[in-house]
Amino acid sequence: MLHALAVNYDNPYRAMDATEVKAVLDRVFAYLDASTPAQLVSKTNGTPIARLDKADPDAVLKPGDFRLTSYEWGVTYAGMLAAGAATGDARYTDYTVRRHRLLAELTRLYLPAVKADPANAQAPIKSFLNPHALDDAGALCMSFLKAENLGVGVDYSQMVDVCGSFVTQKEYRLKDGTLARGGPDGKGGVKMRPLPDTLWLDDMFMGVPTIALMGKHTGNAKHYDDAVNQVLQFSKRMFNPKLGIYMHGYVEGMKDHPEMHWARANGWAIMAMVEVLEVLPKSHKGYQAVEAQLRAHARGLASFQDKDGLWHQLIDRPDSYLETSASAIYAYALARAVNRGYLDKEMYGPMINLAWNAVAGKVNAKGEIEGICVGTGMAFDPAFYYYRPVSVRAAHGYGPVLLAGAEVIEMNRRYRFGLNDSGFMYQGQR
Repeated sequence: MLHALAVNYDNPYRAMDATEVKAVLDRVFAYLDASTPAQLVSKTNGTPIARLDKADPDAVLKPGDFRLTSYEWGVTYAGMLAAGAATGDARYTDYTVRRHRLLAELTRLYLPAVKADPANAQAPIKSFLNPHALDDAGALCMSFLKAENLGVGVDYSQMVDVCGSFVTQKEYRLKDGTLARGGPDGKGGVKMRPLPDTLWLDDMFMGVPTIALMGKHTGNAKHYDDAVNQVLQFSKRMFNPKLGIYMHGYVEGMKDHPEMHWARANGWAIMAMVEVLEVLPKSHKGYQAVEAQLRAHARGLASFQDKDGLWHQLIDRPDSYLETSASAIYAYALARAVNRGYLDKEMYGPMINLAWNAVAGKVNAKGEIEGICVGTGMAFDPAFYYYRPVSVRAAHGYGPVLLAGAEVIEMNRRYRFGLNDSGFMYQGQR
């Protein structure tokens, strides 16, 4: 009976029940609710502003640990909505609704002045009202459109007009329409982001889900076509079919490209595909191609999971550190794909539970999430990625943890996982 000896796994080798998952999410919620106030204060003296009747250049959002209008917080708003739906706890949904409502009111008050004088107008959310990059608009717009689809009682019309039009019409693109960085700088030159005509894999998420959601929002099928083309054009240039993972950056016109397989960028890519498939009509001619690309990426990611459940900062370099935010994104996207039938529950369910248990172990008693890589540009050498710092103040991990927990709750409600011949695996429908 040696095979039955107790094994000392570093993380739980089992499926958490919904109550256990929610306990982890509750810690994250309590921390974020306390540390991201939805309140205006005077820039001059810090006193609270209870109500604004007109635009006031002295009004600012009360500082917290994180910004309410960052792309990371677009993911967090979506994560709160998902957690509310999965747990039935209205506090999560209310978190997003209260902040969206504040942003909608600030848009109503300040947008006319920002439109009239973009360079000099003051506004608490100016980076959103006058976006200059997908980071300013794309993920936030996704959260607005997701909330609108859920019937949230906020008037999103002005905000979606700002962010939706920027993503679909104004962001720089290559000649074939692929979203890119490093376009004209407005002064006769070219932006170095970091080089002209550069693709960042991150932008598959920063722009493409919003493009697909705009198809549903407007009823215009051209946005569905655009979203599919983005996925396929990014993948043609940046996906390594032998490894099943993506490079982080690509520069149009270069003969060779540095294959740095950064984990979080791969997370943004697979997350983009599950979000596109969520709204893309199954009858669309590109649906099967996006689903096939998702499956190819999932297979690649599965082959690189570490023994204790996380993935490495550079996915295919096991001497790079284990990173939390990417692992949480994979857990979410793979669980969503299992729940929607894109991936086999038998193969992916065990690894998703393993990943979630490892991610959950990174949530400390205060609700902070440890092991998150800070914001990261694109580089052509491994040292840059190996030595990026980690911090509990890196906003990139909080939304993915909420999303992952919510989707794991749904998956484990639908399917039963447990020990079978001492191995953890699928055991049938519930």
